[in-house]
Amino acid sequence: MREFLAVYLKGFSMGAADVVPGVSGATIALIVGIYDRLIRAITAIDPRSFRPALRPHDPEARTQLRTELERMDIPFLITLGLGISTAIVVLSRVMHGAATTYPVPTYGFFFGLIAASAVVLYGEVETWTAGRVVVSLVAIVLAFLITGITAGGASHGVLMVFIAGAVAICAMVLPGVSGAFFLLILGQYEYMTGVLSEFVDGLIGLLNGDALAPVLEAGSVVAVFGVGAVIGLFTMAHAVGYALDRYRAATLAFLVSLMVGALRLPFVEATSNLGTSPAGTPTIAVVAGLIGAAAVLLVDWYTDDLEY
Repeated sequence: MREFLAVYLKGFSMGAADVVPGVSGATIALIVGIYDRLIRAITAIDPRSFRPALRPHDPEARTQLRTELERMDIPFLITLGLGISTAIVVLSRVMHGAATTYPVPTYGFFFGLIAASAVVLYGEVETWTAGRVVVSLVAIVLAFLITGITAGGASHGVLMVFIAGAVAICAMVLPGVSGAFFLLILGQYEYMTGVLSEFVDGLIGLLNGDALAPVLEAGSVVAVFGVGAVIGLFTMAHAVGYALDRYRAATLAFLVSLMVGALRLPFVEATSNLGTSPAGTPTIAVVAGLIGAAAVLLVDWYTDDLEY
């Protein structure tokens, strides 16, 4: 029970980080000492290993399934996932409220988080070759163009939500890059935090006799996002892990440069909302940005001697 609680709390801390663009859940996994175990568990998952579950009446099949679940460390992943999910459900409401009610300090804070994260991660690229410079420039331009589109109003269709889930899950294997950052660059951050809040409110409302329709509407979006995340876990997360193993410097250069190009979005969101509220002043935006940058630099200082 103590181990269950410890893993759950570590998952909660990872989820709390992933709700905010900048500091990733993977970085928190490094800090709390479960990053290696997490990567081993993710890469050990094989859908074929669940075949014995199709024969629940067979004692041998049940034993085989139990062995496979332990080999893939599924109890650990489930417990960690519960902690991550709890944090996302609880904190997404807070972040959605902040982004919609106080956009200037919130997006100023996001700008500082992302900018400082980019500076820190660029330091991981020890040698800059012509190829890596080209990769970085391509990533900056790509992110700049994408955020230019999403800042004007991104699509929230089924396909986009599915893609957002598949891409955001990659943050589990990327120290320094959060799932919230990927949602931000795709223009899904405010939308998904809002939908999740509506889904939770709908579930609570059912206890008071409210209608089922709002739950089904928001729940369908959450389900599509979840399916994208599961499929992304078996595809994109593995691909990113492979790229980091084989082409670490080039992959980091690409990912960090995405962050640089994506700074366009929080900048636009913050500046376009100046003067809309007492908290919407340039000074507050700058202070919030400095606080965000300081938070990332503090985490970097704390994790400087950790390796992944």
